[in-house]
Amino acid sequence: MVLAATTVLTVFAGPATPGPNSGSASGSSQGSDFYLPPDPLPTGAPGQILRSEPYSLALALPGQEGQVPANATRIMYLSADTHGDPAAVTGTYLEPTLAWNGPGPRPLIAVAPGTQGQGDQCAPSKGFAQLIHYNFPLDIWASYEVITAYALLARGMAVVMTDYHGLGTPAVHDYVNRAAEAHAVLDSIRAAEALTGISRPSGIFGYSQGGGAAAAAAELQGEYAPELDLRGTYAGAPPADLREVMLTSPAVNGLVPGVLGGVGPGVVGYVLNGIVANHPETAPIIDAFTNPAGKQMMAELATTCVGETVLRTMFRPMTWYTAGGRTPAQLLDSSPELTAIVDEQRIGNRKPVAPVLIAAGTNDDILPFPQARQLAVDWCARGASVQFEPTTWLPPLFPSLGIGHLLEYLPATFAAHDWLTQRLAGAPAPSNCSALP
Repeated sequence: MVLAATTVLTVFAGPATPGPNSGSASGSSQGSDFYLPPDPLPTGAPGQILRSEPYSLALALPGQEGQVPANATRIMYLSADTHGDPAAVTGTYLEPTLAWNGPGPRPLIAVAPGTQGQGDQCAPSKGFAQLIHYNFPLDIWASYEVITAYALLARGMAVVMTDYHGLGTPAVHDYVNRAAEAHAVLDSIRAAEALTGISRPSGIFGYSQGGGAAAAAAELQGEYAPELDLRGTYAGAPPADLREVMLTSPAVNGLVPGVLGGVGPGVVGYVLNGIVANHPETAPIIDAFTNPAGKQMMAELATTCVGETVLRTMFRPMTWYTAGGRTPAQLLDSSPELTAIVDEQRIGNRKPVAPVLIAAGTNDDILPFPQARQLAVDWCARGASVQFEPTTWLPPLFPSLGIGHLLEYLPATFAAHDWLTQRLAGAPAPSNCSALP
């Protein structure tokens, strides 16, 4: 989710040129034809390349073998939505121009991006080419996952980053949807292998929304993509239990629930938009739950990046958007249908085949620590190889503003680089399951 980073970027990014693929509540324009899937979709296996094109990175230097740190290819590939039906997903493949100094062939890392937004202009594959996107008046966004990708490229690892289902393409991005995200991540590895013709040792890497997508992919890989040579998965601050996140996150519910909201109530709008798109029968339930402000919020956020979402919704309590001032807990209590859909997003009910590293901060104010720890407990109980790394030394700074979530990102990411490098080198994976009750 990384909402605090959004606030910082929004304030300090400075002026930027409006991008060609914008389409937010602040304004709109036509998107690139590249992102329009063929209709009908061709018959094929998940990961099949539908189209690809090389493009220039916004942050790169010329080198003897192309761009430094990598040559970029935008891809569209076949995947599956939450119901298992064929879907087109876009993403980026990055072939590093730096040498891989580890043992064996150059590995491939599938990066599951953190929260970008729900508008098509927020797709990470567009962010690599544009770096900073701006559309008057509030639609400003910078793709922070460039940092993640470039850190991996610096080690000589190839990178593929999905845009997820519905982000960039015309479908609605079903935010934090377990199955759709897992399919998109796993199929991005298949797509990179189809593009290059090389099957490589691979890893999965994600934080925040990306941590949840990485975790979902890790536990689904054995049944959905068993042929992949997956060596390990890093899941940082994963939203493993969507119900607990919605009901206990300070950034969603605020310091004073019902009175003063936090930085992230808008992500609930993303969730509701995705549920309605995937399950149209829930539309009357959500319509009855939201007041006019809530309906307007959902409509606007469907076309925004997370920076604009924060500016539009921060500090407003969730009850600002609901009929009769009802809370998310009351919504779930009143609707078995919605409860079943939200509970279906729970990660931890399947055993990952490859080792997993889970990182979480005890003072994470967006994605609560207990539900991330519970994921480790659940996987350990199923016999998985799990290393759970809590960050306990960060103080609770301005809870509900996302700072605790943002600060956890850097130490967790640096540790994850070393852990993943060791897995790719064939070193035995550590596990502290015995220390988790």
